[in-house]
Amino acid sequence: MESYNNNAHRKITIDKIAQNLGYSKTTISRAISGKGRISQDTRKKVLQYCEECGYKPNIIARGLAKSKTYNIAAVLPADPELNEIPFFQNCLLGICEMASSIGYDIIVVTMEAGNISRIRNVVENHKVDAVILLRTLVQDVAVDYLQKIGFPFTVIGNSENLDVPQIDNHHVEACRELTSLLVAKKMRRMAFIGGNLEHVVSQKRFQGFQEGLTLNQIKLNWDLIYLNCTTKAMVYTAVEKIVENNAECIICMDDKICSQVLVKLNDMRVMIPRDLKIASFYDSLFLQSYHPSITTLKFDEKELGRMACKMTLDRLNGEDVAQKLYLGYDVVLRSSTK
Repeated sequence: MESYNNNAHRKITIDKIAQNLGYSKTTISRAISGKGRISQDTRKKVLQYCEECGYKPNIIARGLAKSKTYNIAAVLPADPELNEIPFFQNCLLGICEMASSIGYDIIVVTMEAGNISRIRNVVENHKVDAVILLRTLVQDVAVDYLQKIGFPFTVIGNSENLDVPQIDNHHVEACRELTSLLVAKKMRRMAFIGGNLEHVVSQKRFQGFQEGLTLNQIKLNWDLIYLNCTTKAMVYTAVEKIVENNAECIICMDDKICSQVLVKLNDMRVMIPRDLKIASFYDSLFLQSYHPSITTLKFDEKELGRMACKMTLDRLNGEDVAQKLYLGYDVVLRSSTK
């Protein structure tokens, strides 16, 4: 790749560098690539000159020389309501920032449930060096495929398979802690509205809720539990039944469900927190700015993306990396549970 000298505004090429330094093109190429027999002094001199004149080697050519593409695939679920889930955008931003800082690019791949054809395309056509999966499923065909062919990958989320490289927030611990804090506020009849239990994160958050109740010797009331609420209509129906059953608090599995719960409660003219307390196991700007503001668990999804990308790149470079890593969280008590 040719780049411009900031001072002379001329294109700098390997030919020109060789001519100016009095070396052969082969020597210059070896110095830049780090391959081949060449003295450290010569290599240092060439690299210093390249830096001074603004020359940067072609990333594609460098990739071919090292059998690398310098691309990583970030796999997003092909969810029709993806724009309503800021987790994925923020996580992807963190991945891109980390990749860019180390000279990698991100190829975004969407995956429909059970269909790995797009992942297979980028992997088997040698378009990427590794894959980052941004959602884990209980029966995960993408994980099975990547493991079977021995391709480098990292999972953002939790997998029961201990051989899967994974990074996640500690959802069970976080949800258990928030549930316990609500119990400490004298709430006993707590309802729960959850999403798709095929998603591992859904199971982990519900597990944390159950553990929080058990820890405080409160029996789970299945009349107030609504799982697999995957549509707005299902959430609205759950809210109606929960209000009829005189719940003291509704815990929502995530910010999307919580937003739908708030809309329905407003239509029903249920006052928060006077008539009913509300909490969410995931935060968002909407829940922060809603009046009254909503008690939540706050995770740093951007940092999650950065760390997932770093783990992936470290593995590609042959470094020792933890097989399973958990990031922290904050419990944010706001007006909705006062």
